[in-house]
Amino acid sequence: MPLIEIKEITKIYSLGDIEVKALDSVSLSIEKGEFISIMGPSGSGKSTMMNILGCLDRPTSGHYIFDGEDVGSLNRDELAGIRNRKIGFVFQGFNLLRRTSALENVQLPMLYSGVPARERKERAMEALKRVGLAGRENHYANQLSGGQQQRVAAARAIVNGAPVILADEPTGNLDTKTSSEIMELFVNLNEHSAITVILVTHEPDVAAYSKRAIRFLDGHLVSDTAQPTPAPLPGGDK
Repeated sequence: MPLIEIKEITKIYSLGDIEVKALDSVSLSIEKGEFISIMGPSGSGKSTMMNILGCLDRPTSGHYIFDGEDVGSLNRDELAGIRNRKIGFVFQGFNLLRRTSALENVQLPMLYSGVPARERKERAMEALKRVGLAGRENHYANQLSGGQQQRVAAARAIVNGAPVILADEPTGNLDTKTSSEIMELFVNLNEHSAITVILVTHEPDVAAYSKRAIRFLDGHLVSDTAQPTPAPLPGGDK
């Protein structure tokens, strides 16, 4: 059974008397352990799909099956539980508490899960180590570089053991070399921790790190292709 099944999903937004069809009968399956990029121009539907995959929005019609569960049948609290336990989010703007330490930022998802303080600290320290930030745990977010902040965001995304990372333009605020380092981090998490990575990007060089590229246009899924072995961004270390 696929980890994610999207079945004939349509999403319509009402703007006064005007209806905008952001997604039009889209079907998609994602297996556990895949690394997928979602691409398309502005208004193509890729961000709407990201929001639905992240249980941040509901489709107008169709079905979203996540880990064997029909998401459409869940209430608000149950959706919040999925976001906390099964999906790690990484955003372009990092979304960190800037005057809070890296360690405390990473512990936040566990606060909502009721994890005891000692275990929270241990798991957060291990997550920071996995993303290459051992020794930086007491630095405030505003004391870290953009690349380091995105690593903190990645540690926060994996600390609850979520099987999926949704990354929305995660390199958009980073220079080319740092972008390459962050993408190599996602490749490592995908290959060595079997985490499913779903990446939304408009940059072909970033999408080249994924193993499968999905493209949207005008609310339709227009292509779904396997990609060769990911190549590093220009300026990267490899």
